[in-house]
Amino acid sequence: MKPFEFQVDYVREQFPALRKSVNGLPAAFLDGPGGTQVPLRVVEKINDYLLCRNANAHGVFKTSVESDALVVRARETFADFFNCDPEEVAFGENSSTNNFKLALGMARQLKPGDEILITDIDHEGNRSPWRTLEDFGVVVKSVKIHPEAITLDFEDFRSKLTDKTKVLAINWAANSCGTITDVKKFIDEAHRVGAITVVDAVQYAPHKVIDVKAVGMDILLCSAYKFFGPHLGIIYCKKDVGEQIKTARVMAYDNVEMPYRLETGTIAMEAVVGAAEAVEFIADIGRQHSQYFEEETAALSGRRKRIASGLLAIDKYEEALADQLRAGISQLPGAKVYGPPVGHPRTATVSFTISGIHSNKIARFLAERGIFVWDGDFYAIETILHTLKMDACGGFVRIGLEPYSTQADVDRVLTALRELCAN
Repeated sequence: MKPFEFQVDYVREQFPALRKSVNGLPAAFLDGPGGTQVPLRVVEKINDYLLCRNANAHGVFKTSVESDALVVRARETFADFFNCDPEEVAFGENSSTNNFKLALGMARQLKPGDEILITDIDHEGNRSPWRTLEDFGVVVKSVKIHPEAITLDFEDFRSKLTDKTKVLAINWAANSCGTITDVKKFIDEAHRVGAITVVDAVQYAPHKVIDVKAVGMDILLCSAYKFFGPHLGIIYCKKDVGEQIKTARVMAYDNVEMPYRLETGTIAMEAVVGAAEAVEFIADIGRQHSQYFEEETAALSGRRKRIASGLLAIDKYEEALADQLRAGISQLPGAKVYGPPVGHPRTATVSFTISGIHSNKIARFLAERGIFVWDGDFYAIETILHTLKMDACGGFVRIGLEPYSTQADVDRVLTALRELCAN
């Protein structure tokens, strides 16, 4: 087989935003961890829904019937994305809000003294919702990280897990620096004490293949706007778990079926349709690169196989660029790249600081040159501000590689940073 070659031009031509320029320079969208750009096909699906099929749910007239059918199809699409059943897929505003709704519902069945485990590596979207239950007497504990590597401390987790633990809320890929946690071993331990496991996959889903059956989590949350879709949160919830937990919704009767138990009212159906099309975009990348991943996807078929091939292709391409960027930044005077050691699983997120230069100044310097990156704490407050105590330097500069990123983007970043350091 010929060496892997990613069809980046085929991908890029589908994103109108990539034609933008700044100060006469082409824009380099390296802000993906905060949200990716959107291919034209996703916008066209949303437009088609709003212009031709817009209606509320469960009516007997044509547009409502068509709308309901599109939502059913979207659940089927995400079932292939997660490897689950369509009735285990629910939609909501975003992952933070979906977590708040989960926590509010569980507040109805937890009692004072029950315990919840969160982690120091998480975005606040998977911490703050659970901490609100402290107001009801629930005890919330947080698992520490190894500061230098920014990895979760498994032994600290085991020391804090007890028979009183009712929920484990854990991160799969850190938005601060891309660290991937082996969530399965944490989940297996939590299940031994009967805890419900909630996985934040917001940063994992755009880059890696998800198999909820193989990992065994009870609930998983991700956001479509992190993988080429509109602003929408998606929930996977194991059916038997969803049928047992109390939820927050209009007319919260116990006999409401999955997945409607997790949806508080009318969902943003145009966003649902767009999110499903974003998955189809990933599947199309898989179709273009399937020959490179026949062995890894041999047991799969249909759309699930194409989705897996697409994510494998995206990951392979992005990581090669990320490795170059990490290596180049590491050579700059005073620069430090954050995250796990070489060989540890991670996403194509590159986070760094340069001694003596505030991170916001670095981000502004790059922005003037058409290079879009993030700076700050990114709501990874426990990691960046409390554990690493980096508020004085402005937190991290964070760069995210996407399938529309190029070698030229990497070269421009390194050239600009060399200029900044030289001055």
